[in-house]
Amino acid sequence: MEQYHPISPILAAHYAKQCTLLTVKKNKHIISPVDSNAALYFVVSGIVRGFIKDSDKDITTWFCFGNNIVGAIRHPDLQPNHSVEYLQALEDCKLIRVPYTLIEYAYTNFEEANIIGRKLLDLHYYAASERSILARIPNALRRYRKLDETKKIDLNKLPLRYLASYLGMRLETLSRIRSKELLKATEHPIAI
Repeated sequence: MEQYHPISPILAAHYAKQCTLLTVKKNKHIISPVDSNAALYFVVSGIVRGFIKDSDKDITTWFCFGNNIVGAIRHPDLQPNHSVEYLQALEDCKLIRVPYTLIEYAYTNFEEANIIGRKLLDLHYYAASERSILARIPNALRRYRKLDETKKIDLNKLPLRYLASYLGMRLETLSRIRSKELLKATEHPIAI
């Protein structure tokens, strides 16, 4: 948190006391709709994906490659309740669980928590806006290229079925696009 603003030793002590370190194995859920949505998670290491279910189909909504805060969809005015979103570890993950009760306490009692919260909100809003724009690009190839250009997601670390879901295309379409892009890259290598 101190990368965004210095925090007081008292606030740091509250976080140290109330936050817990979790290890989540690959493919396990961190949170699902049957769980109470009562915390955010700082991803120390590993890859996490967010997704929802539509009938029997998973729809991937985002990925996190670590060193970021993630959580399930939650209206800010609601008490902890169940979310429609799932969080899943795509690799073995180390997480720090940060209860919403602690976050609310920090906002009420520590000015620096509000500054940090605003900066994190700005970053998450920007990332959500980028995902929204990506989802609206009507052409599958252009969506793939746009995502690849950002270099924010390591496309080679993700299972293709989740990447295809995130990009709103069938697995076969993604495989065909990746093959064409790989062929194009080998035909026109970049001189260094």
